Amino acid sequence: MKTTTTATSKILVPAARVSLAATAMLILSLASLHVLSPEYDPSWRVVSEYALGEYAWVLSLMFVAGAVSDWSLAVAIWSQMRTTTGRIGVGFLVASGVGSAMASVFAINHPLHTVAGVIGILSLPIAALIISVQLSRTQPWSDTKTTLLYVANLTWISVIVMFAALIIMIIQFTQAGGDTTAPVKTLPSGVLPIVGYANRFLILVHSAWVSILALQAIKLQRRAVALRQSFA
Repeated sequence: MKTTTTATSKILVPAARVSLAATAMLILSLASLHVLSPEYDPSWRVVSEYALGEYAWVLSLMFVAGAVSDWSLAVAIWSQMRTTTGRIGVGFLVASGVGSAMASVFAINHPLHTVAGVIGILSLPIAALIISVQLSRTQPWSDTKTTLLYVANLTWISVIVMFAALIIMIIQFTQAGGDTTAPVKTLPSGVLPIVGYANRFLILVHSAWVSILALQAIKLQRRAVALRQSFA
């Protein structure tokens, strides 16, 4: 008990709170874009396309919030990573933040936006799985093992769903005679319009995992401090 209490007492609660606040800002920014730019149909227009509208700065704010959220969480839980594998997981979490930060600077019409997307989208599921598995093997993090692993697995599932939806849309769009080299304003009949929803689902799952981990970190640190004070 003393060992686990000492470990969780080292969690940096201020960083976890910053992560939660940044995640809330991310969700608020995304929600506001649906109101500010209703011309972008959320069923098939991906979030990055908001950069082409009048409120590109809100999208940039959303991506910055995502970066801060990931980086702050990495700082908050670093003390909990006792193995090399766990630290690699935190490294992928930092990389996810780098992808978000790059996306805030390089809009969808910039070549580096694709690089940013690859880094951000693929790094988070790896980080989520590694970190969740490592934490679930220790006490008292094991108390939330089921939730952590469930949401961690949702992160990679959401990536697969989004890419599958994108591939299906491209195939159907091409078969319908659409021109993939020109800006698309409307979808031809017969094209399944779900890639936008899949993209937003991915963002929400990402945010959910970060929030759950940050909240649990705060809870465990408070519990550890209370136990140490009771034995003092």
